[in-house]
Amino acid sequence: MCGIVGYVGHQQVVPVIIEGLRRLEYRGYDSAGIAVVDESGGMHVRRASGKLSKLEDALRLKPVEGDYGLGHTRWATHGRPTEENAHPHRSSNGRICVVHNGIIENYLELKRELQSLGHNFQSETDTEVVAHLIEESLKNESGLEAAFRATLRRLRGIYALVAMSADEPDCLVTARLGPPIVIGLGEDEYFAASDIPAVLPYTRRVFFLGDGEMAVLSRADGVRVTGIDGREIHPDIQHINWDPILAEKGGYKHFMLKEIYEQPRAVRDTTQGRVSIDTGQVFLDTMKIPEDRFRHFTDIKIAACGTAWHAALVAKYLIEELGRLPVEVDYASEFRYRNPILNPTTLMMVISQSGETADTLAALREAKDKGCHTLAVCNVQGAMMTREADCTVYTHAGPEIGVASTKAFTSQIVAAHLLALYLAQQRGTLDETMLKWHTRHLSELPVKLEKLLSGETDYEELSRAFVLSTDFLYLGRGINFPIALEGALK
Repeated sequence: MCGIVGYVGHQQVVPVIIEGLRRLEYRGYDSAGIAVVDESGGMHVRRASGKLSKLEDALRLKPVEGDYGLGHTRWATHGRPTEENAHPHRSSNGRICVVHNGIIENYLELKRELQSLGHNFQSETDTEVVAHLIEESLKNESGLEAAFRATLRRLRGIYALVAMSADEPDCLVTARLGPPIVIGLGEDEYFAASDIPAVLPYTRRVFFLGDGEMAVLSRADGVRVTGIDGREIHPDIQHINWDPILAEKGGYKHFMLKEIYEQPRAVRDTTQGRVSIDTGQVFLDTMKIPEDRFRHFTDIKIAACGTAWHAALVAKYLIEELGRLPVEVDYASEFRYRNPILNPTTLMMVISQSGETADTLAALREAKDKGCHTLAVCNVQGAMMTREADCTVYTHAGPEIGVASTKAFTSQIVAAHLLALYLAQQRGTLDETMLKWHTRHLSELPVKLEKLLSGETDYEELSRAFVLSTDFLYLGRGINFPIALEGALK
């Protein structure tokens, strides 16, 4: 997982890209880099191993200026986390730069081919072959867009790519096959990034590239989207309602602590407008599957990865208890390989914070190919999962930056509870009294969470005692854990 930021517009590019990388630093800490083209057409690259602050130090020593450029923060896959392996990577002539998130599976054979043609490589990465391929393709293609398209046809693997040329001013090209790319549409300025928080300070109008799609970002001509095959595509532009301040630490020491304390707000936003305490009714406005179809489903399959998989396990209990439908939960990475039994009366449910998880998307597509209705639980409007599923239950958790999930997990469980109640409502498996009981307690949950979190000092004391009590056990004091914990609290 790496973070990408590309910008073309009227602002000085370096502050825009550095701010974007700061908001994406959770995606990679190994190294960071930036490439900028100046007014005279010179390409300037600054890179550093380690955290983003090291790149900022390098820029203070050797500043650069320009109106368009690329930035990257890396989590190493191919090649050690060194400065020479940091992105952006350049072509042999130094006129083309590329940043990449993903893995190019056939990079070794491409590298050998390019070396035989006289290309010299400076890094151990798979990404560098892309810059050299674009340079080589320009010998037969007219312009960066055509050369980039020709290069994409040669690649095997997964990628989110952004490239630029010093010979085509104020222009970026980007493509996606697997990892996400979001395009931000500002006023005479355009952004390409790995995640929404990078563009939020500048615009709320965004769209996600789909798999097999590429975009050209030009200050003169705006944004144009096509398939890799050249067909024109009209993207579905979304308006993101996240406040930019939600993506900041807000006075907390780190993002994880902030997101722990955002759980009451996230749960409130997930339930707001969706439950009636008076009638016990649940309203899911994004349900495009007809209501009567929910009465005829025979089973539900849920696929998810990581934290979302744990939320799926809770969803199984809620749906079976309240909606009275049998549920199977799968790791999304294994789902399509076990030849699951699917039919038109199966509801396929997928859960993902980002809506871009590759294995979960593959499970969704497998179910659609076999005629299932599909439903997504997701946090990000306009993400690929929300576009491909028949309907979506949004969690409204806001941006999640901390790697260890908190509010996203809580909101996914709440969304699953809402769906279980909706199924019970449509299938008649709960009476009005019990529906009212559940909706009342869901509505009260944010206040209860706030009260729970207000006991911060008690939990800090308990956690310190927990660590001390494990030390007692490790030292072989011959006492069991409850007694050790009681002693530590004293």
